[in-house]
This record gives sequence, structure tokens and C-alpha cells, in this order.
Amino acid sequence: MSTYMAKPATVEKKWYLIDASGKALGRVASEAAVILRGKHKATFTPNVDCGDNLIIINSDKLTLTGKKDEQKYFKRFSGYQSGLHLTQYKTMMANESDVALMRAIKGMLPKNSLGRKMATHVLIYKGPEHKNQAQKPEVWNGGNL
Repeated sequence: MSTYMAKPATVEKKWYLIDASGKALGRVASEAAVILRGKHKATFTPNVDCGDNLIIINSDKLTLTGKKDEQKYFKRFSGYQSGLHLTQYKTMMANESDVALMRAIKGMLPKNSLGRKMATHVLIYKGPEHKNQAQKPEVWNGGNL
């Protein structure tokens, strides 16, 4: 018996929709990473992009559990002296929740060219409307959500 290895030409991609309202940031990000990576399929192959496309709506209604909105900071460093910029997650979630969610998803994907390609297959919208009705996305209800 041989192991099945998916080929990039034979992978069938579907579109899924996740409503993030009232859900925790990390839970939504981990489910999104599973869908983008393709681990929910029986034909998962680690070196092939066999994941699906994903639409996430209501990212402005995501929550952080515990005291993370007060105690957790988004850090970026310019490379110069005193170039450390700290942004509290409370303000980041209020102003740019889609960026916070995208950073969480990218952190859960592989750190190589395949992971960068997978990250382009997610669309995040702050409100309840999206522009991708033509793709006929299915509502994702599996996993920990």
C-alpha cells in the first residue's frame, strides 16, 4: 500500500465563509490556518498547497479573552535606536482588527514560500457584507468555532 501524494494540478479548491462575530481571535485564526493549509481534507500533503479559499466577515466583532486587550502589545522595530513601536491590542482591535487577524493567521502558517502563497487565499472584511457572492462560499461550521 502506498501513501497518497496530492499533485498541484489535481487539487480541488472550495470557498468557505467564517462569521467571526463574538468569537475569540485565536480560535478563528487557528481554524483559518487549518482551512488554508488543507489539514481538514483526507488528501492533505504537506508540500502542496491543497487548502481552500476563505472569507472571514465581522472581524471588528472579534474578542480577546482575559486581560489580553490591556496587557498584550503588538511590537514592531524599525531597526534604529529607540525604534521600538508598541501598540496596545485594544486600540489595534478597535482600529484595524483585520490586520490583527491576518497577523495571527500568518503566524500559524508555514514560514516559507508555500505559507506566503497560502496567506493570499484569505479575504478579511470588517463588516457583515463581502464582495464574493459569485464564488458561492459554504458556511464553515467545523472545528472549534
